[in-house]
Amino acid sequence: MVFNLNKYSCKEGASMFKTITILIPAYNEEEVIYQLYSRLTRVIDSITGYHFELLFVNDGSKDNTVEILKNLGKKDRRISLVDLSRNFGKEVAMIAGLDFSVGNAVVIIDADLQDPPELIVEMIKYWEQGYDDIYAKRATRAGETWLKKWTASSFYKLLQRMSRIPIQENTGDFRLLDRRCIEALKQLRETQRYTKGMFSWIGFNKKEILFNRDSRAAGETKWNYYKLLDLAIEGITSFTTAPLRLSAMLGVFISIGAFFYMIFIITRTLIFGGSVAGYASLMTVILFLGGIQLLSLGIIGEYLGRVFNETKSRPLYFVKEYNDGKGAISEQKYMENRFSRGRI
Repeated sequence: MVFNLNKYSCKEGASMFKTITILIPAYNEEEVIYQLYSRLTRVIDSITGYHFELLFVNDGSKDNTVEILKNLGKKDRRISLVDLSRNFGKEVAMIAGLDFSVGNAVVIIDADLQDPPELIVEMIKYWEQGYDDIYAKRATRAGETWLKKWTASSFYKLLQRMSRIPIQENTGDFRLLDRRCIEALKQLRETQRYTKGMFSWIGFNKKEILFNRDSRAAGETKWNYYKLLDLAIEGITSFTTAPLRLSAMLGVFISIGAFFYMIFIITRTLIFGGSVAGYASLMTVILFLGGIQLLSLGIIGEYLGRVFNETKSRPLYFVKEYNDGKGAISEQKYMENRFSRGRI
């Protein structure tokens, strides 16, 4: 079936043929690249009235991901490849892709096919109706353990309570972004990034689409519990100072309690005489307060570490090679283009 989505166009000054970039961060995805390419091309070939760019960002893969993408690029000039110099992480790979995207809109989709490419048709429809950020919300999460589902749900609820920015629950990076959103995101150059929160922070006109998330088409997830915990900490420290405020409030309450307990001890000693027994209880209180102090120092350290990393002002990434579908660009020419466009 062929879809002509230009009939939905209501954007002022819209051209007949817009360009849509499909951004795919990839890390060790050799087992699924061919399946992904097949499904993506079936979708975009069914949509008329648009130019498409398939922009892959190789995030330091150690398998044959790059070789496969280069071979596909020789057959399909719609494929562009940004090959990062090492593994910088998915969050940085996404901003690198946004920096190099040329489309009027960008669709971000994972390479593992847990997000159905077929949903892109509906996203484009809503984009042409005037929405700037059309995000896919997971109605179900196939292939995930109950523990991962529970921890994800708990994290989103906690973040919603702590943050002043409404961050969508059960959403990933699978979405269509208008060029206005892309330019806004490109201005956010934090080194420690929580892009899901940034999507909410920039605002603009949003639209939710529900879908059932599939299991991985092949291979294993690159997200272990340590990486998920690290991402959760990034989300909390990026969008709220509530942990710092909580530790301060806890310190105030403990100090008030300690003051009244001191008054009690002094009063009891003056009235009844003798010392107050309780070596075990004293040690328990000392250890408890010591734990609270270390926890508070750890929270402060997380925020201080973020400040330290940001003050270094290092580039977010370096590119080993960029191929725009017309051939690889040399390192020297790439650097000239990069700085002329203000990319960092």
